[in-house]
Amino acid sequence: MPENKMNRDQLQERLLQSPFHQWLSLDVTEVNEQEIVIRVPWRSEFVVNVKVGYTHGGILATIIDIAGDYAIAAKLGRPFPTVDMRVDYHRAALEGDIFATGRVVKLGRLFAVAEASVLDADNNLLASGRGVYAVAAPK
Repeated sequence: MPENKMNRDQLQERLLQSPFHQWLSLDVTEVNEQEIVIRVPWRSEFVVNVKVGYTHGGILATIIDIAGDYAIAAKLGRPFPTVDMRVDYHRAALEGDIFATGRVVKLGRLFAVAEASVLDADNNLLASGRGVYAVAAPK
């Protein structure tokens, strides 16, 4: 599959075309040949348990999906539909910015695989996952 690489500014612009991504205030902080890093500022709306104050797992899964997809977009020029995804939760995400790092595992003709990890500001692993994305050209 031919590569059509995107730089940090192009990825940031593409990422923020989505109103949901705008609401998340996603910020591409780094892009290189191996990975993409996206900062997600903490929002009180992320909280699922008000007594403990931890972030809903769906937010972490969303960020894993986005980081994996945009790691592929950095190489192929656009994001792609998610076909399958799995997430492992390692510790509660408490108040504070979180950072997602996405890496391409395999670029195939029909599908691509990417993995992502989500860390807090102290580099504690909060969640990790892997996604499969449909990269076949539309007919």
